[in-house]
Amino acid sequence: MPTVKEVIGVIEEIAPACWAEEWDNPGLQVGSLGGEVKKILMSLDPTMGALKEAVDIDAQMLLTHHPLILKPLANIDRDVFPGNVIHGALLNGICVFSAHTNLDVAEGGINAILASLFQLRDVTVLKPLDQDRGAKVGLGRIGELIRPMSLSEMTRRAREVLGTGKVETVGRMEVEIRRVAVVGGSGGSMIPAASENGADVLITGDISYHNAQEALNRGLAVIDAGHFSTEKVPFDRFSERLGAAFKDHGLDVALEICHTEKDPLDPVMTE
Repeated sequence: MPTVKEVIGVIEEIAPACWAEEWDNPGLQVGSLGGEVKKILMSLDPTMGALKEAVDIDAQMLLTHHPLILKPLANIDRDVFPGNVIHGALLNGICVFSAHTNLDVAEGGINAILASLFQLRDVTVLKPLDQDRGAKVGLGRIGELIRPMSLSEMTRRAREVLGTGKVETVGRMEVEIRRVAVVGGSGGSMIPAASENGADVLITGDISYHNAQEALNRGLAVIDAGHFSTEKVPFDRFSERLGAAFKDHGLDVALEICHTEKDPLDPVMTE
């Protein structure tokens, strides 16, 4: 049976931990490198709900996008997050692993998948990491639509592609969209890069009031489809590439997607 170390090795071939932002903490969060893995549950967030689902399906690893431990912990209280998840994972022998900003920037990672979901052509990296990591690694992607459409139509398409009705738009709805920038998660800081690279619209999440004003002043339309949806859909799709990579390495590991997690900002979210 494959070990945790072998599974991590495949993931980090795609998204090396050294590509992560300095503030980030991807990698092994809970568990042992020597543990064995026959089934993995993929969840955007390392919640108690996701952990319970991992236990229910007899998974040995919970693979998440967002890290369980982002900052050093002063204590571990098993009654509150993240202590409850840490305690539960240890109690049930489940390894927790995160691929975060390193997966965002990877070729074939979150942002590249997001661009493919919108069927963008001639896709390039919006903000390359640095010169020695190649032109295909970096934050965000930008490309051309197959055909031009209005911002109104593009907004409808974003709702369909990302499966969300919670979309906010900055800009005139009749403006023509040809060139699209995408940044999964929180992309307000990428407004200058999108504008300077000739984007007509930026599709991302977590746009603030001041982000919106900056976009308007630059003549850049923005579609805010939420942090959750702009990462959940491509992270789920990433399972296809990861599954193929396991097979290429001769690792017999089953992958399942957590379908119970909800956007925590959804006002109609249920337990």
